[in-house]
Amino acid sequence: MRILVLGAGAVGGYFGGRLIEGGGAEEVAFLVRPGRKAKLERDGLAIESPQGAFRARVRAVLPDEAGTGWDIVLLSCKAYDLEDAIAALRPAVGPRTGIVPLLNGMTHIETLQAAFGEARVLGGLARIFAALTPEGVVRHHGGHASVAFGELDGTMSERVRALAAAFAKAPAAEGEASANIRQLMWDKLVLLHTVAAASVLMRANVGEIARAPGGIAWMNRLLDRNAAIAAAEGFPVRPEVLEKQIRPMFQNPRAMNQASMLHDLESGGRIEGDHILGFMLEAARRAGVDDALHETAYIHAKAYENRRDAGRLPARA
Repeated sequence: MRILVLGAGAVGGYFGGRLIEGGGAEEVAFLVRPGRKAKLERDGLAIESPQGAFRARVRAVLPDEAGTGWDIVLLSCKAYDLEDAIAALRPAVGPRTGIVPLLNGMTHIETLQAAFGEARVLGGLARIFAALTPEGVVRHHGGHASVAFGELDGTMSERVRALAAAFAKAPAAEGEASANIRQLMWDKLVLLHTVAAASVLMRANVGEIARAPGGIAWMNRLLDRNAAIAAAEGFPVRPEVLEKQIRPMFQNPRAMNQASMLHDLESGGRIEGDHILGFMLEAARRAGVDDALHETAYIHAKAYENRRDAGRLPARA
């Protein structure tokens, strides 16, 4: 199996690097921008992780260098970079190429299907707490690192099985082949929106919010509304996932979880406001769910974007 990873940042760099380390794929290459290509060619790909470090020379290519014949594309860009990613991918996508997006949210699925055809697009998600350092190192902060992927129609295709086999040999990275990938994507979105809206509005991680008066109850109200939205969309979060995996996080005063959106906002960067907060606001209104918390979070994000566009963000030390 030949795998092309679009992006070599925190997500693409980590899982692509682990696939190379495991040796379960015939070839793994990274489709990147010129600056990242030069850095990878000079320094190699470096991963720092409590589960083991990795450093190696890797193949990095620009769009006109990728060629065709790729079995799988792992798409690991930010949602706001999707249009640029599609343009970069076009020369590399052949008749048998399957595209596994690891983006946040849901709207990218239809966008990719419109660009490449329904048959080429799978569902996917990543679960990892990692960041790309200014020096270009992928720093995994620990915990479970996994991806899930599957055909959107629920079939267990040969390409899904082959990708799972490649991940089975990768150290410190799990690849889950799912016959119900849409459900898993909604499970993640319920969690993601709750963390993102809470941490962005309160400028704090989950534990810091939990230690504030009323913080636990506030986060659980938001979580319950997100669960109601998922149910209205036809993908109710399974009770064992909601009550045993998700809710305990929002009741833990020591939880360190925070959304990458908070890091992006505090660093003055672009954020996935429309793709996560805006999408869930629209879904809340379709479902008839109280949207006051969702609207506040979305307005906050758009006001930040307006201030950023005007060059009025506070200067960073």
